[in-house]
Amino acid sequence: MTHLWIDASAGIAGDMLLGALLDAGADLARVQNAVDAVLPGAVRITTTEVRRAGLRAHKADVTPLAADQPHRTWRDIRGLLGDAPRAAEVFARLAAAEAAVHGVTPDEVHFHEVGALDAIADVTGVCAALDDLGVTTVSASEVAVGSGAVRAAHGILPVPAPAVAELARGWRIRSGGTGELATPTGMALLRTLAATCEDLPSLTVSAIGVGAGTRDTPGRPNIVRVLIGTAAAKPDRAALREPSIQETMTQGTTAQAATTQAATAQGATAQGATAQNATVHEDAARTAMAQEAIVLEANVDDLDPRLWPGVISALLAAGADDAWLTPILMKKGRPAHTVTALCAPASAHAVRDRIFQETSTLGVRSSRRSKAALARTFVRVEVAGHPVAIKLGHAAGRIVQAMPEFDDVAALAAALGITQREALARAAQAAAAAGLTLGATPPPS
Repeated sequence: MTHLWIDASAGIAGDMLLGALLDAGADLARVQNAVDAVLPGAVRITTTEVRRAGLRAHKADVTPLAADQPHRTWRDIRGLLGDAPRAAEVFARLAAAEAAVHGVTPDEVHFHEVGALDAIADVTGVCAALDDLGVTTVSASEVAVGSGAVRAAHGILPVPAPAVAELARGWRIRSGGTGELATPTGMALLRTLAATCEDLPSLTVSAIGVGAGTRDTPGRPNIVRVLIGTAAAKPDRAALREPSIQETMTQGTTAQAATTQAATAQGATAQGATAQNATVHEDAARTAMAQEAIVLEANVDDLDPRLWPGVISALLAAGADDAWLTPILMKKGRPAHTVTALCAPASAHAVRDRIFQETSTLGVRSSRRSKAALARTFVRVEVAGHPVAIKLGHAAGRIVQAMPEFDDVAALAAALGITQREALARAAQAAAAAGLTLGATPPPS
């Protein structure tokens, strides 16, 4: 897993982050090609090595190849970014912030400074650079936003600019100096790409990049730094906590209960099975492997509910480990759903893109988590000549969970003309007869 940490302690802007990623090793030609795919023949990206308060840095410059660029609405930009979903997500977040500031809908927002070709190129270029560097997860420091006032299309505005302040909701910020240190484009990139606001995490560093802003302020380097490397897994201590005997006695499912009944019929006592169950779960808590995971979620209030089963299936097909819906109540009393997907960092971009494709959302939230996962094996047993897959969860050489796959159970019930409840019990009995019981040694994979 390749992790990127953004040091925005001196501020952030789109061109500064792009310069830092190019300095860290992103291929300029590939970045230019990605920008050309969105803006054919419209801009040229160049880099130069500069000094900022005595520190070396890369300055990324985007030169428009056509004059008199028009102001653009979010609808215009969304059309340009149809083949760049991650860049579209950045601008969607930016449009939502501008809309909140001006009291209009996102589609009515007219981008001035951020709507120019150079800003679209910055956003598209940053997203392309991340892909080229193989970055799978991103976090960032608190952001220095500056102080004083800045001249914008609407006149003199206080710093942080209203859109920057809106984008900073939920993120740590500080003044950090005079003038505008964080731009709306830079803040939208950081908030879209970074899942966590944190100080430098535990990281085996493989690359460092330094991107320069336009101004050279004495005594305060006007730079953005990025550190890229392999992140150490952060164990979820709550997930790895050893459950009490009372907790483990209440765990389990209908199939596990059926397995215990079958074991009892073969001579084991119910008390002995319960004690074994508790011991197995306690050992599993010690040996389950902590893994990095990404949680992606979006609130949706305008999707035909008949589409949701297909959405969930599409997210699973895109690489999500799990996906689900939660009913919520949004503003103005609108009933809605939160769609959530859990996936490995390597699958996050594909799953996030699928959320955009399959739903009507304009933004997807992401957060980095850790989970404790048992090793898994599938073993097939036969019930009245019909195959049923048994999913085993195991740790430390012992079976911890044994669960018939429900699709096979449903097919078994239909084939035999029995209820699914009876089919589930018969599948659990077949698993027990095959030795697939809690505490047993799992068969070799």
